[in-house]
Amino acid sequence: MNDDAKAEALQPAPDGVGPLVQRDYWALIDRSHCRPSGVMKLVTSNFPELPASDVVVFQRDGGGDPHALEVGDELDIRIRLAGPARVRVVHRCKCSVTLATLKGHPEAGRITFGSYRATDGNVVFHIRSRARSSSLLNYLGFLIGGDPMQTTTWTDFVNDVAHTCGSGVLGSVQVETRTLEPSELEPGDETLDAPTFVADGD
Repeated sequence: MNDDAKAEALQPAPDGVGPLVQRDYWALIDRSHCRPSGVMKLVTSNFPELPASDVVVFQRDGGGDPHALEVGDELDIRIRLAGPARVRVVHRCKCSVTLATLKGHPEAGRITFGSYRATDGNVVFHIRSRARSSSLLNYLGFLIGGDPMQTTTWTDFVNDVAHTCGSGVLGSVQVETRTLEPSELEPGDETLDAPTFVADGD
């Protein structure tokens, strides 16, 4: 597939319907034995195994090369009550990886998984998605039951990472959801290959 075709397959947030929603899930890792870059090495190498399989199943394109995810890699997804979908890695750095939805996914947008240090030195694992529903039908379905299912998926993911890299979550997983207005976006925020946040501080 050439570069134009690859870009055409993406389903960015401006192509969706309804509000642009930013969802954040994050926690401090209790007694982490990994630096933030080590957390992300684990996440990108074991990504399909980390989400709760009763809600969503990820599979590497082509069956499963165990290398760490890199830009251009694609994942097949089967989401309970929503069917099959695909995402592509569009950004990767030492402390984060960003996936973008491809056409046919129930959402249009990007999600970044990143790790960094809090001001007290503790290691944080953070997920931030920025997306719209990909169609009016998907938007209505999300209003009915998709939001709680998505929250469960990513809070469980944070918990699994915290228990793999340390002694679990210090305190609790934090969740924040808000609608973004166009005036809040900086130039370049919705670039297709940009992370949804910058994970800095190893």
